[in-house]
Amino acid sequence: MVPNLRDLRRSKKISQKKLAEKIGVTQQAVQQYERNKIEPDIEGLKRIADALEVSVDLLIAHESPGKASDHVISEEEFLVIESYRKLGEYDKQSIMRIIRSLNR
Repeated sequence: MVPNLRDLRRSKKISQKKLAEKIGVTQQAVQQYERNKIEPDIEGLKRIADALEVSVDLLIAHESPGKASDHVISEEEFLVIESYRKLGEYDKQSIMRIIRSLNR
Protein backbone atom coordinates (compact mmCIF):
# COMPACT_ATOMS: atom_id res chain seq x y z
CA MET A 1 0.00 0.00 0.00
CA VAL A 2 1.30 3.45 -0.93
CA PRO A 3 -1.05 5.83 0.92
CA ASN A 4 0.98 9.01 0.35
CA LEU A 5 1.71 8.55 -3.34
CA ARG A 6 -1.00 10.78 -4.80
CA ASP A 7 -0.38 13.66 -2.37
CA LEU A 8 3.38 13.49 -2.73
CA ARG A 9 3.18 13.29 -6.52
CA ARG A 10 0.86 16.28 -6.65
CA SER A 11 3.02 18.28 -4.24
CA LYS A 12 5.92 17.78 -6.66
CA LYS A 13 3.67 18.83 -9.56
CA ILE A 14 4.35 15.60 -11.43
CA SER A 15 1.66 13.98 -13.55
CA GLN A 16 0.92 10.27 -13.36
CA LYS A 17 2.30 9.94 -16.89
CA LYS A 18 5.58 11.69 -16.02
CA LEU A 19 6.02 9.61 -12.85
CA ALA A 20 5.34 6.45 -14.84
CA GLU A 21 8.05 7.42 -17.33
CA LYS A 22 10.53 8.14 -14.54
CA ILE A 23 9.99 4.79 -12.82
CA GLY A 24 9.56 2.63 -15.90
CA VAL A 25 5.92 1.58 -15.61
CA THR A 26 2.69 2.50 -17.37
CA GLN A 27 0.48 5.39 -16.33
CA GLN A 28 -2.19 2.81 -15.53
CA ALA A 29 0.17 1.18 -13.03
CA VAL A 30 0.70 4.50 -11.24
CA GLN A 31 -3.06 5.02 -11.21
CA GLN A 32 -3.55 1.58 -9.66
CA TYR A 33 -0.83 2.26 -7.06
CA GLU A 34 -2.65 5.45 -6.07
CA ARG A 35 -5.98 3.62 -5.82
CA ASN A 36 -4.39 0.77 -3.84
CA LYS A 37 -5.46 -1.74 -6.49
CA ILE A 38 -1.91 -3.05 -6.87
CA GLU A 39 1.31 -2.52 -4.94
CA PRO A 40 4.78 -1.93 -6.33
CA ASP A 41 7.53 -4.30 -5.25
CA ILE A 42 10.36 -2.99 -3.07
CA GLU A 43 12.44 -1.97 -6.09
CA GLY A 44 9.41 -0.12 -7.46
CA LEU A 45 8.99 1.67 -4.14
CA LYS A 46 12.64 2.74 -4.26
CA ARG A 47 12.24 4.07 -7.82
CA ILE A 48 9.10 6.00 -6.82
CA ALA A 49 10.80 7.44 -3.72
CA ASP A 50 13.82 8.48 -5.80
CA ALA A 51 11.62 10.06 -8.48
CA LEU A 52 9.70 12.04 -5.85
CA GLU A 53 12.86 12.78 -3.81
CA VAL A 54 11.39 11.37 -0.60
CA SER A 55 12.16 8.41 1.64
CA VAL A 56 10.36 5.10 1.22
CA ASP A 57 9.17 5.52 4.84
CA LEU A 58 7.44 8.79 3.97
CA LEU A 59 6.04 7.30 0.79
CA ILE A 60 4.40 4.39 2.60
CA ALA A 61 3.66 6.37 5.80
CA HIS A 62 5.77 3.95 7.81
CA GLU A 63 6.63 4.64 11.43
CA SER A 64 9.40 2.59 12.98
CA PRO A 65 8.58 0.68 16.18
CA GLY A 66 9.65 2.61 19.25
CA LYS A 67 9.91 5.85 17.31
CA ALA A 68 8.11 8.76 18.93
CA SER A 69 5.10 9.70 16.82
CA ASP A 70 5.78 13.40 17.36
CA HIS A 71 8.90 13.00 15.19
CA VAL A 72 6.88 11.76 12.21
CA ILE A 73 5.43 14.56 10.12
CA SER A 74 1.98 14.46 8.62
CA GLU A 75 1.30 14.97 4.93
CA GLU A 76 0.11 18.50 5.68
CA GLU A 77 3.31 19.30 7.58
CA PHE A 78 5.35 17.89 4.71
CA LEU A 79 3.54 20.17 2.24
CA VAL A 80 4.13 23.18 4.53
CA ILE A 81 7.85 22.40 4.66
CA GLU A 82 8.02 21.97 0.89
CA SER A 83 6.24 25.31 0.39
CA TYR A 84 8.50 27.05 2.93
CA ARG A 85 11.62 25.81 1.14
CA LYS A 86 10.47 27.49 -2.07
CA LEU A 87 10.15 30.92 -0.45
CA GLY A 88 12.70 33.70 -0.68
CA GLU A 89 14.70 34.70 2.39
CA TYR A 90 12.51 37.74 3.20
CA ASP A 91 9.33 35.64 3.09
CA LYS A 92 10.93 32.94 5.25
CA GLN A 93 11.81 35.56 7.88
CA SER A 94 8.24 36.89 7.77
CA ILE A 95 6.83 33.40 8.28
CA MET A 96 9.17 32.80 11.22
CA ARG A 97 8.05 36.08 12.86
CA ILE A 98 4.43 34.95 12.52
CA ILE A 99 5.20 31.52 13.98
CA ARG A 100 7.10 33.04 16.93
CA SER A 101 4.23 35.45 17.67
CA LEU A 102 1.71 32.57 17.63
CA ASN A 103 3.83 30.44 19.98
CA ARG A 104 4.02 33.03 22.75
